Amino acid sequence: MTVTWSAPGRVNLIGEHIDYTGGPVLPFALDLRTTVVLERRAAGALEVTSQDFGTVTLSRSPQPGGVGGWARYVAGAVWAFADATGRAVPGLSIAVSSTVPVGAGLSSSAAVECAVLGALDEECGTALSRRDIAEIAVRAEREFVGVPCGPMDQLVVMLGEVDSALLIETRSLHTEAVPLLLRDSGLTLLVIDTRVRHELADGAYADRQSACARAAAVLGLDFLSDATLEQLHGLADPLLRRRAHHVVTEVRRVHDVVALLRSGRARDIGALLTASHLSLAGDYEVSSPELDTAVEATLAAGALGARMTGGGFGGSAIALCRTPEAAEVAARVRAAFAEAGLGPPDVWPATAAAGARAATS
Repeated sequence: MTVTWSAPGRVNLIGEHIDYTGGPVLPFALDLRTTVVLERRAAGALEVTSQDFGTVTLSRSPQPGGVGGWARYVAGAVWAFADATGRAVPGLSIAVSSTVPVGAGLSSSAAVECAVLGALDEECGTALSRRDIAEIAVRAEREFVGVPCGPMDQLVVMLGEVDSALLIETRSLHTEAVPLLLRDSGLTLLVIDTRVRHELADGAYADRQSACARAAAVLGLDFLSDATLEQLHGLADPLLRRRAHHVVTEVRRVHDVVALLRSGRARDIGALLTASHLSLAGDYEVSSPELDTAVEATLAAGALGARMTGGGFGGSAIALCRTPEAAEVAARVRAAFAEAGLGPPDVWPATAAAGARAATS
């Protein structure tokens, strides 16, 4: 029996680095997907093959710390599945292929984890819900891979809908579709992959999360996203104050963007996207020269707004453009990279797509 599942990457429209502070986020699933094909094999081990990285053999019972490189995302999903369901994973051949660029801030890791988990669920007959799979994928990322992520990526990968963003209240995990009808408004959202790769497990991501936790503790709050701007005066440490200032203002921006999209005013969200980038670059210090170049070039070319998306330190930016101007904006950002002596970015229009699914659905 062959089981095939695919799962999308994602773009976070707004709400960056606040999912682990209890704040709301607004991602959408991309029309770029990771596909996983499972087949039973006589040997007891797991043979995992990637179109980009080759083949490795894994134990059917991998343990945290025992697998490195790209295969740890597959191994983490296997480990978390077995731990959550109590089901032993049989010997399998697992083939992974993907159009989601790795390290681009578009959640290639969650796409792999969710596609593997969906395929394992079907193969083993465990009847997990989509939310179950998202929760197990978060455990894989946190406890096996070692990235202290929030739940945003895995939830939108599993629950994304066509032409919609997904408002996620990360504290309660309540989700709600928000219309993202950019075409109807004559708009295009460009993704600019800087091709500068980052590794969120290298400590910088955890440092930001730790700073937010310390700021919340100083303010006597369970969740830093509950803070007000006035309360930030109680943070004597200027670093913690800057980190917290990003969180508080980003929470407001998410609510404002949701309100505009619901009222059919998608054109008006551009200034909020740009404000988000300035906050991420200044208060949160997670941008990079390449991301700043992408944002500045698109704005200079007439984009309505632009910002980095994802964990930062490289990866991708997004730019909201009037559709007739999108090709010129893309050309201008490529020219700006060349003028700055940077490698060429990859630029394409993003479409809000459906979440993970079996091949037959």
